[in-house]
Amino acid sequence: MRGRKNSGISPIVATVILVAVAIVLAIAVAFWTSGLVGIFTRFEKLEILSAYQHPAFPANIVIRVRNTGSSPTSITEVMINGVHVGEPPEPCQVPVGGTITVIITTSGLMAGVTYEVSLKTSGGKQYPTAVLAHSGNTGGIPAIAGVACV
Repeated sequence: MRGRKNSGISPIVATVILVAVAIVLAIAVAFWTSGLVGIFTRFEKLEILSAYQHPAFPANIVIRVRNTGSSPTSITEVMINGVHVGEPPEPCQVPVGGTITVIITTSGLMAGVTYEVSLKTSGGKQYPTAVLAHSGNTGGIPAIAGVACV
């Protein structure tokens, strides 16, 4: 038997170690980048669940909103038929997965008229919905007396 003077790691073992290290590094980089992607791809998306004229208070429009996005947002402005008519005293916060009710008190609505009510958010997006007035007698675009969030 001959003795080995210069012994070392066989090429097969060295290849296995290199591949294992490369896989561990690839997994670490994947977790790191997925964390970054999660931070940079947050978005707001409001879903309007319902919008109607309140039956007991015909000057009120009630809108239920849910945030189905991945970033919290707030409602900063209300528009009716494309015209800015008011904003809440403080922005209405809508957390991720949260649902709020926006109550818009107007100067009155005209019965039988469909109004387009848009909610503008702090992210600059607009979310329109249609509201059919079932009672009222004033004409034109109603002025807003107040906006409240519940």
